[in-house]
Amino acid sequence: MENRSREVSSNQPGLHPRLAQTVAKHLACEYRRPPAPHAEEAAARLLAALAERRRPLVMDSFCGTGQSTALLAARHPGHLVVGVDRSAHRLERHIAGEHDNYLMLRADVEDIWAILLREGLGLEYHYLLYPNPWPKGKHLQRRVHGHPAFTRLLQLGGSIELRSNWQTYVEEFGLAMHLAGRCGAVAQVQGRPPLTLFEQKYRDSGHALWSYRSSAAVTNAGR
Repeated sequence: MENRSREVSSNQPGLHPRLAQTVAKHLACEYRRPPAPHAEEAAARLLAALAERRRPLVMDSFCGTGQSTALLAARHPGHLVVGVDRSAHRLERHIAGEHDNYLMLRADVEDIWAILLREGLGLEYHYLLYPNPWPKGKHLQRRVHGHPAFTRLLQLGGSIELRSNWQTYVEEFGLAMHLAGRCGAVAQVQGRPPLTLFEQKYRDSGHALWSYRSSAAVTNAGR
């Protein structure tokens, strides 16, 4: 029982009351923070891999230990799958998969998003699996859909799947996508194998797991 994960606890009773206002503000303004130097160095590996062999891109944002990245590489054998996480400690725990069509980068995801856009690259698939939910109401702008870099995610395009064990987070993300003119659907994750260690832990703990999925036209993915 000691390894059971607690349900997300929040002082926010439903969708954040300032979500629509926050999303509208970010959609109206370009996020200009430049990528950090270490992100530029990490992205150079990605650009070199594409220069060696052009392939459509799959991104696994907030990849943690990279278990999901390796599994997605098996799911998308004709793509280059890129896992991104800011934690060196988590990335060091990665156990290499059987496929060689993936790489993992240590950087903030918004920096890698910015570099891809600068290079004229887009995504064919984008996975955001169990990002930190930042459940306190005052932390809305730390959530993916409340952060000013949300516009970068939109510009990268591709089919998007986000998963969380906090239904409110997924519904907020879905509303933000709708406000940005992107159609998708929220549903429970059922009958599918876990992609991350967190997903396995939450499932074993009896949590309801939720996903948002959206298909989108791909422009310039993998160039």
